[in-house]
Amino acid sequence: ILPLVSVNQILLLLLVLTVCAILYNKVHQVPLSLRNETVDLESPEEMEEQIPVVICAAAGRMGAAVAAISSIYSNTEADVLFYIVGLKTTIPHIQKWIENSKLKEIKFKVVEFNPMVLKGKIRQDASRPELLQPLNFVRFYLPLLIQKHEKVIYLDDDVIVQGDIQELYNTKLAPGHAAAFSDDCDLPSTHEMVRSVGMQNTYMGFLDYRKPVVRDLGISPSTCSFNPGVIVANMTEWKHQQITKQLEKWMQRNVEENLYSSTLGGGVATSPMLIVFHGKYSSINPIWHIRHLGWSPDACYSDQFLQEAKLLHWNGRYKPWDYPSVHTDLWENWFIPDPSGKFKLTRPDS
Repeated sequence: ILPLVSVNQILLLLLVLTVCAILYNKVHQVPLSLRNETVDLESPEEMEEQIPVVICAAAGRMGAAVAAISSIYSNTEADVLFYIVGLKTTIPHIQKWIENSKLKEIKFKVVEFNPMVLKGKIRQDASRPELLQPLNFVRFYLPLLIQKHEKVIYLDDDVIVQGDIQELYNTKLAPGHAAAFSDDCDLPSTHEMVRSVGMQNTYMGFLDYRKPVVRDLGISPSTCSFNPGVIVANMTEWKHQQITKQLEKWMQRNVEENLYSSTLGGGVATSPMLIVFHGKYSSINPIWHIRHLGWSPDACYSDQFLQEAKLLHWNGRYKPWDYPSVHTDLWENWFIPDPSGKFKLTRPDS
């Protein structure tokens, strides 16, 4: 039998240890709410991603790039990084424009595009020479220009964004798809516009089906085309599938065999993409690419429809910084005048 003193000492020791354990838990325990916050903050899914947006700044139409950037920046709280792509001769102008206007707050990188990569890959076509400008082909080379991002948005310069660019960035790409585009048959409200101005929205309008090479693709000429003026791209898949190499192959074939031209479809940059991405692309929500605003000076959508649109695209000859054109008031909402005075809007009273 243990002496009474020893039992009391053991009980006292146990009591002290219990109190210490309780105090330790009190001090070191993280409340449940804080624990949840910590998990959320460290979860990669919950961390805010930077949204890379690629826009070209071409000579003679830099005001377009400025308006597009202005509209995106003004309508989102997301962390957007603009990649502004230009030629060596145009880069100083766009850089000064941004740095000397209210856009000086944006995050941006200026990227020089070397047109020598296109040497021997573009068939000269006199009907619409503006379509042969080197920057029209920047979208073919996205992984070479943008290194560190998994997902990238590419936008033509003749767009304005009325919604939150985060929504467009959240577009889901199916496994194995390198890009998402807007189908040219997606919105019933645009069908009437397409018919009224005689615009093509099938592969027949872009490829010359008289050529055996085109027929051998096995693509029905009535297949709905898509518009590559707005792209959400997965860079990993793009590189894995060697999309750039495939596009260059079809550019080369066109130089040799004239498989498509700017007299068809209105663009020499679209046709190779239609071939390479046929049946292998995801869809962008139609409201995120309302187009054909530049196809005819008489083509008009209803005001209500345009207000609901998240992105407007003046694809076609009639640009909103020029005259004649339609719905110019919506575009001018976002235009920022050139501090140097070199770029001026063309208006009937100017």
